[in-house]
Amino acid sequence: MTASDTHRAVEAVWRIESARLIAGLTRMVRDVGLAEELAQDALVTALEQWPETGIPDKPGGWLMATAKRRAVDHFRRQERFARKLEELGRELRIRQEAAAPDSEEALDDDMGDDLLRLVFMACHPVLSTDARVALTLRVLCGLTTEEIARAFLTSDRTIAQRIVRAKRTLTREQVAFEVPQGPELAERLSSVLEIIYLVFNEGYAATAGDDWMRPSLCEEALRLGRVLAELVPKEPEVHGLVALMEIQASRSRARTGPSGEPVLLLDQNRALWDRLLIRRGFAALARTEEIEGEPGPYTLQAAIAACHARARTPEDTDWVRITELYAALARLAPSPVVELNRAVALAMAYGPEVGLELVDALTLEPTLEKYHLLPSVRGDLLAKLGRLGEARAEFGRAAALTRNGRERKLLLGRAEACGPGR
Repeated sequence: MTASDTHRAVEAVWRIESARLIAGLTRMVRDVGLAEELAQDALVTALEQWPETGIPDKPGGWLMATAKRRAVDHFRRQERFARKLEELGRELRIRQEAAAPDSEEALDDDMGDDLLRLVFMACHPVLSTDARVALTLRVLCGLTTEEIARAFLTSDRTIAQRIVRAKRTLTREQVAFEVPQGPELAERLSSVLEIIYLVFNEGYAATAGDDWMRPSLCEEALRLGRVLAELVPKEPEVHGLVALMEIQASRSRARTGPSGEPVLLLDQNRALWDRLLIRRGFAALARTEEIEGEPGPYTLQAAIAACHARARTPEDTDWVRITELYAALARLAPSPVVELNRAVALAMAYGPEVGLELVDALTLEPTLEKYHLLPSVRGDLLAKLGRLGEARAEFGRAAALTRNGRERKLLLGRAEACGPGR
């Protein structure tokens, strides 16, 4: 194996092992920033040694043992941590060799609890939403600062500062490395799911830039969701979110044309939809039904996505059922955006006049004043009613509001298709 092959293998191992490695180290040192530094030191050591010694049979265990030795060195230099040094030294003596038979198994034994604690720690409400997103992508998904900055169209320095501040805040506020209990668990789990879905949505429909999609973000959010579903198997909304992301991700190949242009849902070639991801989504949705209780917002959205996935053609879509699901979602988690989506479903089920009535009412909603999808939906309904001049104006307004270059071009094309303005 060449040095470049080894480096690629090391990078692959890091992407797989980094989250649980950092989680295990955080449990020991109680500082996510220090844990990441120790893990990075172990990675550097692997990059230096593995090209000569070869990749160990159990690379995750090797990295953990190496990071633990770094931790011992660190605490040896800090006299006030003498007790922690003794604890770490005792554990290290038990698992002295990097490739000891039980090193990987021991890592696996602790991984579940530690990784779950790290998820809740990275998504703690003491951090801003931007900080939670950046830290989650960094320590849980293993993305580099450059990858995160590129995904969100900001500078490397901004992301690096955001991550550093997040780590310092967690340390300063002495955020416990634990899974919260009771009412706090539900509140914090909601925050965790919100961050995962925010990351997924940024990949599924980029808010700005020249790319319609950023698949790597969808993949990382899905991976994290799947892990979380196995760590908390009795939480229905976790499975609901996974189901929603699986089914939405199944459309990825059909959502862009040959030149990267957006392709709307009803115009997509459904033969390109990934049936494996759809089946996985259906399976996750079925798991929510096995758990007692009323369906939550993510489960309801997944059920809506499932209606689309079951339809072989747009005409086969059960729009009446979708309107019912949106009505339930509006009762459970009311928002103007949900109402806008419900308006689309009503228009498809009962005619554009019905949908337009609700959309017209939403034009008075202040929170949607700069939301480009409101004039986009209104333009679509007006076009279906033959009111092309008004539709053209709405598509133009939507194009002016969007920050995504691909979407702007699509909306301007729809405006042009309405004919000359009057």
